[in-house]
Amino acid sequence: MKLTHTQTAVLEAAAQNEGRVSEFPESVKGGARVAVLKGLVARDLAAPEGDDHVLTAAGYAAIGRERPAAAEAKPRRSRQNTKKAALLDLLRRPEGATLEQLVEATGWQPHSVRGALSTLGKEVDLSSEKADGVRTYRTAATA
Repeated sequence: MKLTHTQTAVLEAAAQNEGRVSEFPESVKGGARVAVLKGLVARDLAAPEGDDHVLTAAGYAAIGRERPAAAEAKPRRSRQNTKKAALLDLLRRPEGATLEQLVEATGWQPHSVRGALSTLGKEVDLSSEKADGVRTYRTAATA
C-alpha cells in the first residue's frame, strides 16, 4: 500500500501515542487535517473512537509495525467492609432491616440512608413494608 508522506508521518506519530491520531505535520492545518483523517478512515488505517481516531491493525501494518496487544481488563471486584456492603448484608436478611438498624450500621443520618437506599434500588430490587408504624426494607429476593 502506497502512503503519502503526510499519511506516513501521521501514522508514525499515532503509533508513538498509543495509537491515538492526534499529531499532524506543521504544514497540515484545518481542512487538510480532515482530509487526511478521511483518507486514513477510507483505507481502514484509522477508525473513529469517540471524539478521536485510533490506528487499526492495518494502520500499524502499513508502517511496518504490529498492533500492541490490548491490556486485559481486570474484573471489577466489589469492596468488602464498606458501608454499602453493610447495608446490603442487612437488607439481604430474611427479616430485612429497619431504618434505625441501617442508621446504626452506617453511622449516617436517616436522610443519608434513605438516599443510599434510593441509589441501591437502581442496582438491586428493593422492597419495603410498614407494620406497626415501623418500615422494614429488604431485597426482593428475600421478601
